[in-house]
Order: sequence, then structure tokens, then C-alpha cells
Amino acid sequence: MGNKREIGIREIPKWNYWIILSMQHLFAMFGATILVPILTGLSPAVALVSSGLGTLAYLVVTKGQVPAYLGSSFAFIMPIISAMAIGGPEGVMIGTFMAGIVYGLTALLIKATGVNWLIKLLPPIVVGPVIMVIGLGLAGTAIEMAMNYDSEAGQFVEPMTHFSVALITLAITIVAAVFFKGFFNLIPILFGIVGGYVVAVFMGLVNFTPVMEAPWIRTPDFVVPFVTFTPDWSWTIIFLMVPIALVTLSEHIGDQMVLSKVVSKNLVKKPGLHRSIMGDGVATLIASFVGGPPNTTYGENIGVLAITRVFSVFVVGGAAVFALIFGFIGKIEALIASIPTAVMGGISILLFGIIASSGLRMLIDNQIDFGIKRNLIISSVILVIGIGGAFIQVSDDVQIAGMALATIIGILLNLILPGKEHGLGNNSMFASLDEKLKDDDNAA
Repeated sequence: MGNKREIGIREIPKWNYWIILSMQHLFAMFGATILVPILTGLSPAVALVSSGLGTLAYLVVTKGQVPAYLGSSFAFIMPIISAMAIGGPEGVMIGTFMAGIVYGLTALLIKATGVNWLIKLLPPIVVGPVIMVIGLGLAGTAIEMAMNYDSEAGQFVEPMTHFSVALITLAITIVAAVFFKGFFNLIPILFGIVGGYVVAVFMGLVNFTPVMEAPWIRTPDFVVPFVTFTPDWSWTIIFLMVPIALVTLSEHIGDQMVLSKVVSKNLVKKPGLHRSIMGDGVATLIASFVGGPPNTTYGENIGVLAITRVFSVFVVGGAAVFALIFGFIGKIEALIASIPTAVMGGISILLFGIIASSGLRMLIDNQIDFGIKRNLIISSVILVIGIGGAFIQVSDDVQIAGMALATIIGILLNLILPGKEHGLGNNSMFASLDEKLKDDDNAA
């Protein structure tokens, strides 16, 4: 690995290597990107298209200097499920649009004033517990899927058959994540879905008829404002999704720091954090105009960059083009739709737990001291309000609930309680970001 030649960010590989390397990125993001729409009721084909379009837009916004792939964001799973219950896919698109606007406004503010205000608003003591709420709040959904809960009948149907498939799927995913090496270590979700699917076939849980009848080429079920529906503004949906956009901004900063280390370039300074956040915003706005979930940069694809040492934005762009093409292949969409809920439940048991653990890891990495009462209070309140499902009925049409309410209260507690510096922890990776951005502005 150490003797492998690097391919630079603006370098174009030979066409045959280009195709192979781009397909590798496609496989790395595929399982996770289709998982979000499957879990939330959106179209996986549309998610692939919005992922491809969003990535291409991101590469343009960042001036072809940030080799990042964008896919469906896990952080929005819970609010999308809630938004789907309120306003269907059309309602979700309103929330996704507003999330994109929040990204854009934040990017402009960071360009003008630096990033310290964002870190003070969303320190690890707020973001960590909120991420834990995102994962733990979905635990019941994972078990219902794994054990085949019929919401109409109000009971589990053949729970042991389905749960056995879910556990085998979970085992395959864990083996892939722990024991596989190199690139294969980066796609445990894909291995889990494929392995669990094969087991489900032998258990008689898969119906291949829709796959056989599906056309090869098919236009995805796009959800386009003023074409397929007339937008109906919902403040409840906005309050569900916009606070999560604030939380994912902290994750974005972390991804940019990691990516900078991988490519050995300070991407926070050039092209700038404001450009990468704006790229996320534009990608999410595009998703809102076609019917896809909010987009975010993918850690799996950063892992591919680290292993292959191929940093070319043209390779990443090639993966985006392949995602676009896959979105229009009807048999692929039908095959995805035929995956039993037990398989997705097995994946979700691990995935939702990892999301929750990621929040815990943020607290550990930043050395948050829970011997300090303010930290203990903030995290405790966020966890109970978020997981407990508390809500405030502002009016007949506006409700602030669950995770969104927990985020808002966490932000307010952090601003009100004395000792704000303790919320950053003793090892905050964000400490020098503002200085870096100011140096970049001075150089410009």
C-alpha cells in the first residue's frame, strides 16, 4: 500500500481504471444510500439520482477541489418518517428544501464571520446527545422491521422466521465490518443486504415476480414541486427537519477535517468550509426538487480514498454518473423493493446502534467532563426529551416534537447555563477552525 502511486485531486486516470475506480465508489455508497429511502418510504431510485446529481453539484460548488461523494443522510431518518406520516413524500420535500436553505445561510455566515459562532451554538455537549437520540429513537423501528410487525393488524406476523433472517443478516454485516480487509471492510452494509437477501430467498420471503415484470429502463417516481404536487407549507415538518440540519453541520465539519488529513490538503482553508457546506446545501436543495432525502458527505467514500490513494474528483464524478444511470434501471429498483423488511431490520439493528454510539464517541473524543453538572444536565435533558417523544403544540397546525424539541432545548440550556467552555470539552477538534478561515480570508 505504501508504494502505491497517488492519483491527485485534479488528475484523470486512464479510462479503464477510471471506470473500475468509479464503480468502487458506487458500491461503497450504494447500501447506505438506498437504505435511507427504504426505511423512510421514499424511492430508492430517486435517492440514487439525487445522490448523483448532488455529488456533481457539490464538485462544481467546491471548484473541483474536494473529492467527496454525497449520499442519503442517516441523521434525517427519524424526522423523514415523522414528516411522511404528516404530509407524505411531498411534505418531506418541504422539510428537505428548508434544510438545504439552512446549509446555504450557514455557509454565507461562515464566509462573513468565521465558524466560532456555530461551534458555540452547537458544541459537542449538545451535538453528541442529539446524535444519540437519533439512533436510540429508532431502536423500536429496527425491532419492528426485524420481527415483521404488522401495523394494521397490531401484531407480529411469523416473528421468529423473520427475526432469524434479521439475526443472520446482522451476523453477516458484523463479520464483514470486523474481519474483512481493505475495500471490503468499507461495504459491510452491502454485504449484509446481499447475504441476508440470499437467506431470505431460501426462507421463502422474497417474491421475484415484480422483478421479472419490471422494465429495464424506467423513469423513477420523481416528486417535483409544481409538477407532481403543489407545495403545502407545514411548520410542523419544518420544525422536525431544520434542527437536524444544524446538527449535521457539526458532522460535516468533522468529515472535512478527516478528509483534509486523508488528502494531505487543508480543505477547510481552500476551497473553504463555506464552500463545502454550500455544496451540501445545493445537493440537498436538488434532492428536494426531485424527491430524494437530504444529502451529506459519506465516510465510506472517504475510506475508499484513504485505501486506494486515488483522490481524483473525476473518479468521484464518475461514480455520480453511474448512480444516475442506476436510478433509471427499472429492474434494479424492483430488486431493491423486493428486499424483505427482516433483512433491513437486521441491518438497522446495527446501523441505528452505530448512530447512537457515534454521538457517544463525539463526547469521548472531545473529552467532555460529566463531573461538571452543566454537562450532565444538558445531556440528560436532551436524551429523555428526545427519546421520550415529548412535544410542544404551538398551534393547531404547528408542533415541535421529539428530536427537534430536544435539540432546541439543548441549545438553549447551553447558552443559558454558566461555564460554556466546558461544553466544548478538553480536546475539541474545532478549536482552530476559525483562525484557519480568517487566515484564508486574509490571504485572499
